[in-house]
Amino acid sequence: MSTPPSPAAPPPPTLSPRRILATVWLAVFSSSLFFRAVDPIIPQIAADLSQPPETVALLATAFALPYALMQPVLGAMGDVLGKTRTMFACLVVVTLAVFAGAFAWNLPVLMLSRVVSGIVAGGIFPISLALVAQVVPIKGRQVAISRLLAGAMLGNLLGSSASGVIADLSSWRAVFIFNGCMAAFALIAAFIGFGGPGIKPREKVDLREIPASYRLIFTNPMAKFCFGGVLMEGIFLFGIFPYVAPLLHQIGEERATIAGLVIAGFGVGGVLYSFVIPWALPWLGQSKLMFTGGLLMGLGLIALSFLPPWQVQLAIFALFGCAFYFLHGVIQIFVTELAPSARSSAAAFHSTFFFLGQSIGPIYYRIGMAKVGLMPSLWFGAAMIIATGLVCAIWLRGLIRGSGRA
Repeated sequence: MSTPPSPAAPPPPTLSPRRILATVWLAVFSSSLFFRAVDPIIPQIAADLSQPPETVALLATAFALPYALMQPVLGAMGDVLGKTRTMFACLVVVTLAVFAGAFAWNLPVLMLSRVVSGIVAGGIFPISLALVAQVVPIKGRQVAISRLLAGAMLGNLLGSSASGVIADLSSWRAVFIFNGCMAAFALIAAFIGFGGPGIKPREKVDLREIPASYRLIFTNPMAKFCFGGVLMEGIFLFGIFPYVAPLLHQIGEERATIAGLVIAGFGVGGVLYSFVIPWALPWLGQSKLMFTGGLLMGLGLIALSFLPPWQVQLAIFALFGCAFYFLHGVIQIFVTELAPSARSSAAAFHSTFFFLGQSIGPIYYRIGMAKVGLMPSLWFGAAMIIATGLVCAIWLRGLIRGSGRA
C-alpha cells in the first residue's frame, strides 16, 4: 500500500499593506527621534567631555556621513535580500549603538557610536519609502508618503524638544538611554509587524542586478535634479542645525530646553505643511511649489543671520519646516518613479545625497563662521538654496509636464 503524499507546506502569510505601513511608520518615527536629539545638548556634552562645542557639533557629521555613504549598499541589500529583513537587521544594530553612546567615556567613543548608528540607521527611511511605493498604488502614494513624512516630522519635533527637557532634568546620557528604549520598541514592533525577522526574501539572488539598477536610476534625466536638489538642502539648511544651541548662547540663552524647542519648530512647520499642501499644490502646481520652498528657506536663513530672540528663531524654524517640504516633497515623489524596479536603490541614493549634504553642512558653517563670520555664511547659504528651488522649478518643469503631473 503506497504512502499518501505529505501535504504541501502552507505558503507564507501575506502581510496586509496597512500592517506594513503602520510598522514602517513607527520605525521612521523612532529613528527620527534620535536624528536631531543631539543638537540641543551639544553644550552639555562639550562641558562633560571637556571639548569645544564646535568640535562636538561634528557629532552631526559623524552620524550623517556614514548614513549617506551606506545608502547605496543598504538600498541594494533591500532590493536583493528583502526590504523588511534588511530593515530589521538595521533596527537591531542601531538599538545597540544608541545604548552604547549613553555610556561613552570620551568624545572618540561617542563619535564611534554615532558612526555605527549612522551606518545602519541609513537603511530605515529609504527602505520604508520603497515599501510604501511597493504596497501603495501611484494614485494613493502621495498621501501615503505624506503620512510617512508626518512620522518623520513628529519624530523630529519630539526628539529635539524632549532631548532638551530630559537633559535639563537629568543629563545628556539620559537622552541616549531614552532614544535607545524607543529604538528597542520599534525593533519589537518590526518583529511583530513583519511576522518575524522579515518577510521571506526573493528566492533568486543575482548580485549582477545591482549595477544594472544603478544604471537605470542615473540614466533617468530627473536623477541629477532630484539628487542635486536634496544635496543642496542638506548642506545649506540642515548644516546650521548643530549650531543652534551655541548661537543661542551668544544671545544669552543657555537652556537646552529652549534650543530643543527652537529646533522642534522645524517639526511644527512640517505639520503645518501637511495642512497647507492640499490647497497649495493645486494652487501653485509642483514647479511653483518648489521655487516657493527654496525662496522661503533662503529668506529664513537671512533672518537667522541677525541672531534674533529665541521666539523669533522658533518661528524661523517653523518656516523652514514648511518651506523645506514644499521643495523636498515634490522631489521625493519623483524619486519613487526614477526606477520602479529598483525603488530601494533609488530611495537610497536620494538619502545618500541628502545626508551627504547634512554631513558637509556643519563643516561648511564651521569654516565659514571662523573665516568670514556668521552673516556672510548664512547669506551665501540663502543664495544657494534659493537657486536650488529655482533650478528645480525650471528644469523639472518640462519633465513634470511630460509626465502629466504638473
